[in-house]
Amino acid sequence: MHAEQLSMKGRTCLITGATSGIGKATAAALARMGAHVFLVCRDPTRATTAVAEIQSESRDAEVTLLQADLASQASIRDVAREFLSRNQPLHVLVNNAGVVITQRTVTVDGIETVFAVNHLAYFLLTNLLLERLRSSAPARVINVASDAHKFGRIDFDDLGSEHRYRPMRVYGQSKLANIMFTYELARRLAGSGVTVNCLHPGAVATGLGKNNGAWARGIIALLRPFFRTPESGAATSIYLAASPEIEGVSGQYFVDCKPRKSSPETYDVTATQRLWATCSQLTGLTA
Repeated sequence: MHAEQLSMKGRTCLITGATSGIGKATAAALARMGAHVFLVCRDPTRATTAVAEIQSESRDAEVTLLQADLASQASIRDVAREFLSRNQPLHVLVNNAGVVITQRTVTVDGIETVFAVNHLAYFLLTNLLLERLRSSAPARVINVASDAHKFGRIDFDDLGSEHRYRPMRVYGQSKLANIMFTYELARRLAGSGVTVNCLHPGAVATGLGKNNGAWARGIIALLRPFFRTPESGAATSIYLAASPEIEGVSGQYFVDCKPRKSSPETYDVTATQRLWATCSQLTGLTA
């Protein structure tokens, strides 16, 4: 069934990083299917533009803006509280926002930025919304990961990459953590009616990495002809959010709308449980 023929009427979806790229394309598709879409965005100007564009091409679907800086745990808690206060169900949560940074920086919480935004934001927001997802079941959590997870490893002694900062390894570690989180959360939610899956969107022409200066923008420009469009990159996110084919499917890694094996480390249950406990500590949640 073509994605646009699927109906999401009566369904509520929340998507992070939805002002551009894959996130915006995912939000637009779900809105066209009739979902009430909440966009979690950092930049209010870009967010307002995105909302207007999505509403315009979706025949005035319900699109609601929630502002949050996913590099701040206080901001994540605020946006979760704001959503919950609206007493809306939550049927689909798409953790999509991500960054690539060439030089090590830390967030307001003192945590290395890539790990904080690309993984801890997924972990914290999902956990804060978990009871609402449970009460809205059947519900789905979708984590946008990457095949770049194969370049990373979880260094529990240096999760913040203080001793050695290599951008692709740091990005890879954050995406590896996304997949391990997906598998552990799927185990914890078995039988609840809430499924959890993750995906590799492919190499997509988005704004990711554009904040790293002229050289990065130049490389992106050279590679752009080989990239997928955001719409093509969003296809698997949309499939996981809306397709009846995967009702009840959980704890899987998808590429091009098909389940694939992720790296061996992702199947190490001891490591995934240790990562969960570590992330719980870093976010102030109970394990």
